[in-house]
Amino acid sequence: MAIGNMAAVPTKSNYDVIIVGGAIMGSSTAWFLSDNNDFNGSVLVVERDPSFEFCSTSHTNSCMRQQYSTALNVRISQFAADFVTNIRQHMGGDERIPELSIRSFGYMYLADNEDFANVLRDNQKIQLEAGAATQLMTPEEIKASYPFYNVDDIVLGSINLVNEGYWDGAAVCDWWRRQARERGVEYVSNEVVAIDKNTAGTRVNSVTLKSGEVISCGHLVNASGPRADRTARMAGINVPVEPRKRYSWVFKADKPLDRDLPLTIDPSGVHVRENGGGTYQCGGHADIDPAVEFDDFAMDQSIWQEHVWPVLANRIPQFEAIKVTSEWAGHYSMNTFDHNAIMGPHTEVENFVFLNGFSGHGLQQSPAMGRGTAEWLTYGEYRSLDLSPFKYERIVNNNPIIEKAII
Repeated sequence: MAIGNMAAVPTKSNYDVIIVGGAIMGSSTAWFLSDNNDFNGSVLVVERDPSFEFCSTSHTNSCMRQQYSTALNVRISQFAADFVTNIRQHMGGDERIPELSIRSFGYMYLADNEDFANVLRDNQKIQLEAGAATQLMTPEEIKASYPFYNVDDIVLGSINLVNEGYWDGAAVCDWWRRQARERGVEYVSNEVVAIDKNTAGTRVNSVTLKSGEVISCGHLVNASGPRADRTARMAGINVPVEPRKRYSWVFKADKPLDRDLPLTIDPSGVHVRENGGGTYQCGGHADIDPAVEFDDFAMDQSIWQEHVWPVLANRIPQFEAIKVTSEWAGHYSMNTFDHNAIMGPHTEVENFVFLNGFSGHGLQQSPAMGRGTAEWLTYGEYRSLDLSPFKYERIVNNNPIIEKAII
């Protein structure tokens, strides 16, 4: 995912849009700006780590789902599915771009009590109304379709096998960056270390880069992932986003399953999915889930030994004999207010634009969110899909968006 031949110093001292962060959200926004005939401004993307070795985009499960409890989040994922499965068409028919697909093994939510089962039932109604294909399954139906599960404690399952599963997020991100740069978007390997506002404090005037340059801007987009609050505080702004550590393991089963494994969300919170070739990928986190430093990627082996592996072996007995082949820690950009995106302008610093707090579902939301941010920057409004419910003002007014389907 690294960007080759990236300069360290911008070619100009002023840009219409400066995007802080060049991973999937920043690059989605940059590409959609470059694709909009009504936008003719200049764009600078500042990325502190062009290798993307430690960004959230590089540590994702790279899956998408339609199973949300709000219609807006369902529609956001529907656009993602359309973009991925028609990527060449969306990107101007460029024959260099590979045809992509979604490996739709689905997400399987498992409920072990009636309260959670009722949440799944309520969610399904919203999902069906929005056009998703979610199915509810009794324990007997689950066992018939997926005999490897232990369903002794399960009350209900929920799955959708249409446009729900693995997709190549790295390829999409790479092509967004590549095309955006070819169209004139400038990427630099640098870091924003200070943000200067006007005397009234109502606008960002410029940013200072680590290399010393002071660059003026018309709008500043905060797409800095788990570092969102650090970036905002440079402008005297607080945003309730913090890095939360999430652990992933890829393992090989001694006795592989005889069919695709849906991305299974166990009632414990541990999740596991098909990875191909007799391998599987699972994830989890500690029961105590504090904020961590943005550069803390240390593994905690006790979580695997004491929590994740026992859960896997109980839910899928064939996973009693497995061998871990790789492991890593990544970060959710956790919006601690309501676990949903924060988008659009600040309430007082009018040209400071949020694109933050996706809380683990950012990759799958990146097509719609980048498109929406580009529309707002161009027109001052969202045109394709109304994303205004995600505005920063809801935090000021203590008006959370309740999304029940958070993993």
